[in-house]
Amino acid sequence: MLRWLDGVEAGWAVPLLIACFVAIWTLYLAIAYAGGGLHPDTLEAWTLGRNFAFGYHKHPPLMGWIAASWTSIFPLGDWSLQLMAMVNAGFALYFVDCVSRQFVTGHKRILVLLLLMVTPAYQFHAQRFNANTVLLAAWPLATWCFLRAFETRSAFWAIAVGCTTALAMVGKYYSIFLVASFAFAALAHPARRAYFASASPWISVVTGLAALSPHIYWLATTGASTFTYALAHANGNALSSLGDVKNFLLGLVAAVSVAALIWFFIAGPRLKRFPADFAAMSAGLRLLFHIAIGTIALPVLTSLAAGTDLPSLWAMQGLFLFVVLVVCGARYPIERFYTVNTTVIVAGVALVAVLVAAPIHAVYRNIHGYEEGRNFFAQAASELTRQWHELTGQPLGAVSGDDALAFATAFYSPDHPYYARPFEYQYKWGLPRKTTLDRGWAALCFEGQDHCRRWMEWVSARAGRFVRREFTVQASLWGRPGVRRNVVVLMVPPQTNGAPPESAAQDLSASKRSPQ
Repeated sequence: MLRWLDGVEAGWAVPLLIACFVAIWTLYLAIAYAGGGLHPDTLEAWTLGRNFAFGYHKHPPLMGWIAASWTSIFPLGDWSLQLMAMVNAGFALYFVDCVSRQFVTGHKRILVLLLLMVTPAYQFHAQRFNANTVLLAAWPLATWCFLRAFETRSAFWAIAVGCTTALAMVGKYYSIFLVASFAFAALAHPARRAYFASASPWISVVTGLAALSPHIYWLATTGASTFTYALAHANGNALSSLGDVKNFLLGLVAAVSVAALIWFFIAGPRLKRFPADFAAMSAGLRLLFHIAIGTIALPVLTSLAAGTDLPSLWAMQGLFLFVVLVVCGARYPIERFYTVNTTVIVAGVALVAVLVAAPIHAVYRNIHGYEEGRNFFAQAASELTRQWHELTGQPLGAVSGDDALAFATAFYSPDHPYYARPFEYQYKWGLPRKTTLDRGWAALCFEGQDHCRRWMEWVSARAGRFVRREFTVQASLWGRPGVRRNVVVLMVPPQTNGAPPESAAQDLSASKRSPQ
């Protein structure tokens, strides 16, 4: 371990730590969700990425691009996308280290990463690969480039700031708070005159707008539906916003509480030196401090002014700023003893998670299930595909219904049908187009989802010809049967020369139950 700590500046210790982190937490996900399937957010990201676009209805396109790029190299499977999620977290930690090494050397760099590894952002939050988690890597990357651009004022780093901030913006529009924090920090810095008198900030602005121009064009030509979706969160009032702000701040405090406790024991009586250390903070750290304050204060002020929702999950990607500030801002040396002990704690937590918590979680969920029905995704997709082949003799081409089931069927079915509902109508339960029905289409709902069942009845009335069935799926973990749930499916066979195939000419709407 001492040799490993000595290898930080040699360049191999940090990559080794991050690689071990990615490997062990990917193993945790593989065990903990062995019978559970992927999270619907991850399946949605993959579904979006199947059709390349410069924007999608709900969110900017970065999560879809990453999922599509990853699955063009790696095979489809739970382990593959779980690895993708943890590699994203690994890149996030690497870019955090790029920020840290602007201020410290040696094992203090390791300590920053170790403290972040005991926060839930880089494992449990990261496994739900979506528009929030893609920012885990995008924010520290953009911050690193901004620090370098402000310090050097070179054209290279100015261009890098424009490109990386644009990347963060096409991850999620929440990144506007990071961009605004860059501007706030630059204005608050004593060297602001020299920075704004140089070409650096203006090169960044022009580069960022140029990089964003395809997405801006998409917004202008498609009705800016992503803004409409974002504005749906601005439906609160002053009282609800106050509650959201309180929960937002408490959630972030809870997320860093373990890291804060470890730092409390590391610093010990030296915590009294914090005011003096803060006053003596270097110019670069003071710039980072203003960025950190901006990423918290600006969302809070916006929520209070506009009445928007403000979940703490939206800000998890910015926690690294405060950890870097605390560790790098300490002007006293941190004894290697504490770094070694923190490494042992992080490794111990990871091993307990893999060897104890993951199997317990898998067994518990096999018995009690998930709210979103992850246990049944693969089984439902397989059974629907089998029944569709039996009915039509053709591959299943389009699917919708309950979103979680539809995304899962697109992913787990060997036919990989396309998600048929346009995303702009995702929450309106609109009827499928006639051309969609003519080509053949299926939908799934869990029993008890009354809104989905009513929608199926409306579709049945429009389709004229259909087959409605019900079957039971059962979770399974390492050969042990688990919880059961009923799935209702509606199948509209494809038209054949303008008429339904003989096998589907009769209305078979009576429920048929097939044990799975």
